[in-house]
Amino acid sequence: MNEILDTVALVLVLIGALLCLTAAIGLLRFHDVPTRLHAATKPQVLGLILICIAIALALRAWPVVAFLVPIVMIQLATAPLSAHMVGRQAYRNGTIDERSLHVDELADDGRTPPAAGG
Repeated sequence: MNEILDTVALVLVLIGALLCLTAAIGLLRFHDVPTRLHAATKPQVLGLILICIAIALALRAWPVVAFLVPIVMIQLATAPLSAHMVGRQAYRNGTIDERSLHVDELADDGRTPPAAGG
């Protein structure tokens, strides 16, 4: 049974590492902000979760799981929030191609800078 769990952990680490690698390649290869944000958040978070599950399976200890759960929860909380803030700022700066947007929910925003109070 230990060999099976170790093999599953190895496979999860490899898949997680490949997802993190594709996230890094996506950041380098994609040209606009929304696609880079997608590459930075989706595969990277899933890769981290798979690696944390693999660590928990390999070490088989509750203190390890107790240490990894907050790591995953913080990552799940901060990655979408930071991507949202970067995307919103890119929209305000005008670095997003507005013709590629299907729905522009910020059109009525008026591009007021955040420090202006609006």
